[in-house]
Amino acid sequence: MNIAFFLLPKQEVICVTEEATLRQTLERMEYHRYTAVPILNQDGGYAGTVTEGDLLWYFKNQPELTFEQSHRVRLMDVPLRLSNRAVQIDANMEDLISLVKVQNFVPVVDDMNRFIGIVRRSDIIDYCAKAMVELTSASQQSASSSAAGGTTTG
Repeated sequence: MNIAFFLLPKQEVICVTEEATLRQTLERMEYHRYTAVPILNQDGGYAGTVTEGDLLWYFKNQPELTFEQSHRVRLMDVPLRLSNRAVQIDANMEDLISLVKVQNFVPVVDDMNRFIGIVRRSDIIDYCAKAMVELTSASQQSASSSAAGGTTTG
C-alpha cells in the first residue's frame, strides 16, 4: 500500500522551526496538547522531533533558567533525546510499521528531503487492525465453506 494514503499533509501538521524559542515551543505544544512535534529547518526540511521530555530535561539541567527566561533559549540549543527517523514518500509499509513501533508519528519527506507531512501511529494501527479483521473473516469463511462442502450424505 502507498503510504501517501496515510499522509497528514504539512499544512495540517503543527510544527516548530529550529529558530523557535523554548517558550514558543512549550506554548505551541501546550495549546495543541501534543507531546511531540516535528522541527523544520530554514529550507523546510525535517530537522528532528522535539518532545516534552526533551524540554523538561533541559529545564532540569539548567537550574538557573526560569520559564520567564525561556524566550531567550533557541530550540536548536535543546538536546533531543531521540532521533526520530523520517521516510521518503515512496517508502514501503514495512518501513513505516517498524518506525511507528517506536515513534508516535513518522515524518515524511520528498526526494529533496523537504518535509511534506506525517503518518500517525494511530492511522497505521487502525489499518493493521482492519486488515487483521478482514483476514480473520476470510479464513473463517474459507473454513466454513470447506466444512460445508466436505460433507456427504448417504
